[in-house]
Parts: sequence; structure tokens; C-alpha cells
Amino acid sequence: MTGKEIKEMQKKYVLQSWSKQGALNPIPVERAEGIYYYDFDGNRYTDMASQLVNLNLGYGNEDIALAIKEQVDKYCYIGPSIASEPRAKLAKMIIDLLPESFGKVFFTNAGADANENAIKIARMFTGRKKVFSRYRSYHGSSFGAGNLTGEPRRYPLEPGIPGFVKFFDPYIYREPIEFESEEAATGYYLAKLREQIIYEGPDNVAAIVMETITGSNGVIIPPKGYLPGVRKICDEFGIVMICDEVMAGWCRTGKMFAFENFDVVPDIVTFAKGVTCGYVQLGGVAISKEIAAYFDDHVLSCGLTYSGHPLACAAGVACVNYYTKAGIPEHVVEVGAVLAEQLDSFKESHPCVGDVRHIGLFSCVELVKDKKTKEPLVSYGRDPEGIMGKVIGLLKERKFMTYSHENMVFICPPLIITEEQLKEELMKLDEVLSIVDETF
Repeated sequence: MTGKEIKEMQKKYVLQSWSKQGALNPIPVERAEGIYYYDFDGNRYTDMASQLVNLNLGYGNEDIALAIKEQVDKYCYIGPSIASEPRAKLAKMIIDLLPESFGKVFFTNAGADANENAIKIARMFTGRKKVFSRYRSYHGSSFGAGNLTGEPRRYPLEPGIPGFVKFFDPYIYREPIEFESEEAATGYYLAKLREQIIYEGPDNVAAIVMETITGSNGVIIPPKGYLPGVRKICDEFGIVMICDEVMAGWCRTGKMFAFENFDVVPDIVTFAKGVTCGYVQLGGVAISKEIAAYFDDHVLSCGLTYSGHPLACAAGVACVNYYTKAGIPEHVVEVGAVLAEQLDSFKESHPCVGDVRHIGLFSCVELVKDKKTKEPLVSYGRDPEGIMGKVIGLLKERKFMTYSHENMVFICPPLIITEEQLKEELMKLDEVLSIVDETF
């Protein structure tokens, strides 16, 4: 098929997520390697968002591809109740990477059902029903994960499931209170969270679910002491602490898991995306030894036909091995420092840049109309003139491929990006920000 034929067939028969279908114009991709993909006319596009912040090791990783091929020759599928080498090996690898308190893994198909099963496990373990999650969050679009989600993508699911309670995360840049320090902000937000738990009835709360670092709602990095403070509240009231590492995990921040940056150990960790880098879809729920022991004598009422799919787990074993073999965490720290320096300079030099937030190769640029008032370039959930679409379009013209959410542009390239490649792409971003300065 030609590129044009592929594009037209997709437009005619495929429903594309989060989009008005009539205006779609998908790029037909012929091939991809490293951090680049190519259309049928030979144009090269730089993937500065790792697709959906999942293609951590880029395109064409031979280790992962070979592992999938070798597993295909053995068997492609075997049910969850039958012992499978890649399933067993990957589960052990993941537990070995986590703190000593962790015991077992339940495998899922992706991040949404990882979060769904995590809250089921927490409810079964505690015997409680209520689950806390944050407004500025995205945990998936299925019914349970969508009720965990706090941002507007939950609206089609409403009225939602009883027992899902929202609270505000520490978004200091947008907070009208002027805190004297990060620690002061932490104290304020923790006090409000604890008060809300008391009003909801601590004995009713099964879990607090948080993206360790808020992802597509702004790469919001928790202030000093915040996550340990949430841990203390959970311990006080017997609440299960769940960290959603679907986007922030697997070396994205320079650590294997993002919570390692914050001196905290959760009870449950959910993951997906970077565990296979999208080569085959896979997610999972890692649980503490204490929770795992509970299910030695109680039925684990969770089940998926494709739990621990052998092809996915084979890809996962190769992928997780590659992170260590190739020194990806160290590389992310090194190149992430270059990204941080450049983004910080953009904040100083561009009137349209209100804030930048970054950790490792996980970052975003928040665009404003006025630095002093912090008025966003587009209002929350409202962009009738399509301004952010135009900004992303300007980047696309320069083959810098990423996405936006609200008034933010995300820079989350594959973790294999070199310093030279990064600087080349950031020059394009710098150019587009100058246009935004003058135009919007």
C-alpha cells in the first residue's frame, strides 16, 4: 500500500482516541529507528514524546525484537494458571528491582487495568471501600481507572462510582498562596489531605492513589517531604499507598522507579509503558509481601485472559535487562541535566514561558500570556481558537513531534537520545517559542 492509501483507509475505518474524527490527518509511517520515524516520502520526524511516553528505548531495539522472535518459536500464548518462563523471570526481575518489602506481581495488559486491579487489591486487603486520588491526574480511561482520574477525561464516565474521593495535589506554581519554602507548601497540603481523610472517615479509606510525578497534567514534581508525609498519613490510618509509575517509571526520571527520588516506599506500585516500551503491550501491579501474604489464604478476585502474556513478558525481560546493560539510568541523568539547563534558559528568555518542570527526561513547558499574572495561554479545558494546536503544528512543521495538554508542551524523548540530538531538537523548540512570544 502507498502512504496515501494507508492514511485514507485509517481515516475511514479507525476511531482515533481523544479526537474529533473529521479533522484527522495521520502521518503514515513506513519505518522507524532510534528516536526517528519516517513517512513514505522519506521525511524524518523526531519523536520528542516517546509516542505516549512509553517508547523509552526507541525504535528498532534488537534485544527486544530478538526476545519476541525467540518466544514466538516456542509458543505465543499460555494461560495465566500455567507456569511460563518469561512470566516467572520478569516477575522476579521486577521484585528484585523494588525495595525488599515487595513480594509479588500481578500482570495486566496496560496501565489502566493495572490501576483498576491495584484498587481492587487494596479494597480486598483492607476491607474498606473509599479510594483517594488527585484532581490533576490521569490513571486511564476504563471505568475504574477513569473514576480514579481527576482531570476532564473522566467526565464521560460521570456520574461515577461511589467511594472515589478527589484531593488537590501540590501544584505550587498555580497556588495563590505564597509559600516561603517547599517544606511550608508540603505542610499545608498534607494538613489538608489529613483533614479530608478524617472527614471521609479513616476506617472507610482503602487507598491513596497518586502518580508519583503527575504526568500529562503537567509533570508536577512533589515538593520536599510530600511523599514521605503521605506515607506517614497512610501508616497512621492503615491506608494502602499506591504509586502509579505507569509514565514516570522505568528510568524516565533517572531512577528505575520515580519514587526512589523521594525517600519513600509505597505498598503497591503500578506500571506499564516502559516495561516493554510498547513492543508488546504489558502492565502490572507489584504488591508488598504483607499484601501478597494475605492472598495466600484469601481468594485474589482478579483475572485477565492475557495476564502475563508470554510474548509481552519475553519483551519485558529483554527490555528490563537492556536498561541495566546499556546504563540507561546514568545516561538519563547526564542528558537530563542538559535538558534542564536549556529549559531553564527558555524560562528566562521567553515571555511566553511561565514555568518549566523537569526531572530526568520527563519535562514540560507551561505557556502563559503574562508572566506576572501567570495567566495561561489557554484557559483550563478551553481553547476555542485552537492555540495549542497551532503551537504543536509549528513544532510539527519542524519535525519535532510531541503533544500538549491544557497550556503545556511536553518534552519526553526516548531515553536513548544523545546530547547532540537533544540540542538539535531544542533549537527548534526555542524557535517556536519565539514565534509564540510574538504571536500569542
